[in-house]
Amino acid sequence: MSNPDSTGNEDVAVRPVRRLRRAERREQILDAATRAFARAGYAATGLDDIATEAELTRAMLYRHFDSKADLYRAVLDRACVRLAEATGADDFGDDAIPALLRAAAADPDGFRLLFRYAAREPDFRDLIDSLTAASREVGRRNLARAIPEGPWLDWAANLIPGFTLEAVIAWLDAGQPDPDQAADRIAQAVHGVMAAAHPNA
Repeated sequence: MSNPDSTGNEDVAVRPVRRLRRAERREQILDAATRAFARAGYAATGLDDIATEAELTRAMLYRHFDSKADLYRAVLDRACVRLAEATGADDFGDDAIPALLRAAAADPDGFRLLFRYAAREPDFRDLIDSLTAASREVGRRNLARAIPEGPWLDWAANLIPGFTLEAVIAWLDAGQPDPDQAADRIAQAVHGVMAAAHPNA
């Protein structure tokens, strides 16, 4: 089908509005919800805010999510999956901090939601508590290679995962300075904690 343009030519094709597939529409909603929740928090963000951010109707949101809580959970779950894909889950090797920084830089709103905001929401503490427990277990297993068994190993295993996450969030908040050096700087701080936990320090 053709349509005359402003010069009267009949060669301008009419382009139908492209409809997104269901999975693409869901991702669009999750992107918008991540931005909106990160901007105002869970309690202060309504479905109308998310619909506006996504440039959709509220009814369209309900075709994909049953409630605001369902949508928030989906945002957090996606952030978890992205983090696991970027960092792996079993090792705190030399690439762990650079991988964590790359994941945070790729999705700063999702990273902040996961590790700063969701922890304040009682309805979503189960997810954060499970992440914290898993990171402590992995941390303890890896730190045991360098720190002898005992209370200082427990101290380091409890401190380092949270410390590292806070360091990455602080880096995001500072505007992501010196991205080529940031991992080394954070690693130096982590090694300081490890040295303090060692009995020969």
